[in-house]
Amino acid sequence: MGRRRSIMSEGFKEELAKELGFYDVVQREGWGGIKARDAGNLVKLAILKAQSQMMNR
Repeated sequence: MGRRRSIMSEGFKEELAKELGFYDVVQREGWGGIKARDAGNLVKLAILKAQSQMMNR
């Protein structure tokens, strides 16, 4: 199975993981090591930031 291209840049995901407090897990185990809840919170925060950015335009 091939790798899918990510919509979010690696840097943006890392920034969000730091903000949410699980970047240490990402560093140790990679993205596959985070909990499903953390992944959901990361997506939720990304959406909130995107919406906020769109509102400020």
